[in-house]
Amino acid sequence: MARPLVAIVGRPNVGKSTFFNKMSGKRIAIVEDTPGVTRDRVYADCEWLTHKFTLIDTGGIDPQSDDPLLKQMRRQAEIAIETCDVILFFVDGKQGMTADDETVADLLRRSGKPVILVVNKIDNIRMMDGIYDFYQLGIGDPIGISSVNLLNLGDLLDEVVKFFPEESETDEEDGAISVAVVGKPNVGKSSLVNRILGEERVMVSDIAGTTRDAIDTRFKKDDDEFIIIDTAGIRKKKAIEYQSLERFSVVRSLAAIDRCDVAVLVIDAKEGVSEQDSKIAGYIDEKGKAAMIVINKWDAVEKDTGTLEKYTKEVREKLKFMSYAPVVFISALTGQRVDRILKMVKSVYEQTSRRVTTGLLNDILSDAQNALQPPATSGRRLRIYYATQQSVMPPTFVFFVNDETLMHFSYERYLENHFRKAFGFEGTPLRFILRERQNKEE
Repeated sequence: MARPLVAIVGRPNVGKSTFFNKMSGKRIAIVEDTPGVTRDRVYADCEWLTHKFTLIDTGGIDPQSDDPLLKQMRRQAEIAIETCDVILFFVDGKQGMTADDETVADLLRRSGKPVILVVNKIDNIRMMDGIYDFYQLGIGDPIGISSVNLLNLGDLLDEVVKFFPEESETDEEDGAISVAVVGKPNVGKSSLVNRILGEERVMVSDIAGTTRDAIDTRFKKDDDEFIIIDTAGIRKKKAIEYQSLERFSVVRSLAAIDRCDVAVLVIDAKEGVSEQDSKIAGYIDEKGKAAMIVINKWDAVEKDTGTLEKYTKEVREKLKFMSYAPVVFISALTGQRVDRILKMVKSVYEQTSRRVTTGLLNDILSDAQNALQPPATSGRRLRIYYATQQSVMPPTFVFFVNDETLMHFSYERYLENHFRKAFGFEGTPLRFILRERQNKEE
């Protein structure tokens, strides 16, 4: 399931960014005792108990101001309200209720979204009596907290997660393979999803940005179940309008990659691999997701002898870090080779879920070291005592070595290639972890 979005809204200087930073565990939002410091929406993935969600910090809403910058900030907050699942309405417990708080409360009531009234800056228990004045806002029971002192944050988060949709137990337990179809705008993602599903399930248009949210569709193909996620196009940050809903669409698209089993990167054959395609591929690789590369609109490319091989070589050159991902050339418009995609998705899912026994793993590791000795640096040679597989999705291996600083990246790449030759692992990244083990002889 997509992570719920929780928006922090309120007038300026009520402590929204301080709360955001405490929750995210790092100083993402700028915090100063000056109204209007946060001008844009900032988001961070957070977790409370078993619940994962995305928290959004917004600029303060100043209903009365005609200042162009404050108007933009107000619009940013309004967009957050429109797109989120739960709203945290922050007010200042030290200053008390203001007319601007009442105006913001009216705005939030009209949104129809769940709203939790948060009275911030309640720095000790003796100040709790002051929260009852805020019942006049008509938002519900106020919750007094102190973002600085971490007072009552647990109680607040318990209330937040009550509004989250119940997670489907079938998502992880029924074996359905989750597939995120991602790429730049207007490369044919929705057309491809419709072609795979065999029906017009999602809206298709030549206008870039038609798809605004990540749309999940569960379906069955032969004996296999899939959840296919059509996502909004991911453009460069500087190309996204400041006051656009597209910013949140990108958040949802990246979250779709986070939660999928297999990412299908769709590239426009007429445009080739762009810098943005490379960045999206890099995000997929960074998250350790199994992947395949789909070159769409292949029917629109003029071909002669060797066109396919030349194009494949170009893709491999520009996406060297994703050399493990299979490439398929299709046309969502005509249906050419689309039937290969789900078969390939199933294959790479099996590869990223594969476990290798410790005995077989170390036999292959021994063969690799015998064929090519580990490097020596300043008279010291890397020694790999043994290896074990720690986890899957992606396959992650732990090497116990004498000195991890002696592992050269070229030898690590050599071991990766040797493992791929022995075990396959097509379509999935591999992760290596080095751990030093004291050598008794030394």
